[in-house]
Amino acid sequence: MNIEELREYALSLEGASESFPFGEDTLVFKINNKIFLLTSLSAYPLQFNVKCKPEYAIELRELYSCVLPGYHMNKKHWNTIIVDGALTQVQLKQFIKDSYQLVAPKRISGK
Repeated sequence: MNIEELREYALSLEGASESFPFGEDTLVFKINNKIFLLTSLSAYPLQFNVKCKPEYAIELRELYSCVLPGYHMNKKHWNTIIVDGALTQVQLKQFIKDSYQLVAPKRISGK
């Protein structure tokens, strides 16, 4: 996954929007004015932060070395995912979708 694929997928989620509230290097995706995904445009390899249920966040960090506590985020609820080839496109998209569903209004997320 590259930055354009990440952007395209995030914006495909109903009601998602993008902005740069933290400066020109940090691309932020929101639903209903709540952040569900952040990424640095200059990071190599690509990495992004996603929200996660606390117990699942810890489990993912134990399973994958490319999943770290959320950089500059509440580490209980956020993970940083390093896109280094260890995870599949399907897994990466699922992390984004899970994050989206945690913050999206119930009528949109289906939960």
